[in-house]
Amino acid sequence: MAWDFAAELRQFGPHAGDRVRNLSHARAYCARVTRTHYENFSVASWLLPRPLVPHFEAVYAYCRWADDLADETGGGARALALLDWWRFELLDAYGGRPWHPVMVALQATVKAFDIPPEPLLNLLVAFAQDQHVKAYSTFAQLRGYCANSADPVGRLVLHLFGCATPERVQLSDEICTGLQLANFCQDVARDADLGRVYLPAEDLARFGVDAADFASRRVTPGFLALMAFEVRRARGYFDRGAPLLAMLPPPARRNVGLFLGGGRAILDAIERQGFDVLTCRPRVSKFAKARLLVRSLAESLR
Repeated sequence: MAWDFAAELRQFGPHAGDRVRNLSHARAYCARVTRTHYENFSVASWLLPRPLVPHFEAVYAYCRWADDLADETGGGARALALLDWWRFELLDAYGGRPWHPVMVALQATVKAFDIPPEPLLNLLVAFAQDQHVKAYSTFAQLRGYCANSADPVGRLVLHLFGCATPERVQLSDEICTGLQLANFCQDVARDADLGRVYLPAEDLARFGVDAADFASRRVTPGFLALMAFEVRRARGYFDRGAPLLAMLPPPARRNVGLFLGGGRAILDAIERQGFDVLTCRPRVSKFAKARLLVRSLAESLR
């Protein structure tokens, strides 16, 4: 079934009449949200211990709803108001009796794994920031955005696997920021069409690139040099975070290894097409994804 967020919002939004209290119904809803959006989840779930699957689905459904509240409701003041509502619903899941199916499922997950609210709240900070910040002057500013938009995801994964120590969290942040940077490199044209530029202005100036070229798909030698620089930067984050894999139990190692390999595969795809991400969006083939899965399983077995 196709996802119609407007219909979902009418049914389960701030003024909805439907109330879900039953945990099994809530988890079934989160499973539907996950499988409707995340085409690779059926593959990734092979690497998960079966008892963890509904908990990952609850976290994913929370993130999916937050993302859609930010991007599928017209943006601006309405999106900010709905994100505020979602934040109050999250706080109710921590200290009250939630009714939204995502929050009912999430409440059971945060209790089972003692997940603090900060990673979930920080994601909402990033979604709200997207409503009024469309470009970044410096990499330091962009890194601050990644600390809210990307790093919390890795921290949530570590909590779900029961291995969220300070050292692991630090390495996870490196990997997650690398993944975010890889996605920014992959989606320069797509983001430009949405009026967003995630490559820092200081980098554009360094290579003599005009952000207006992104929307017009104008590829210059300076742009190719800029993208080579951004790819190297993202690889540096992956390399610094890679020691995390050896510190994880096998189930976590398989999943984190798959995401790390996927991020590196995106950068490889960008390099293969000469760093031109404006003419054609780089993609990772199904064969490459299957190879990553097999490699992750083999490394875990070793």
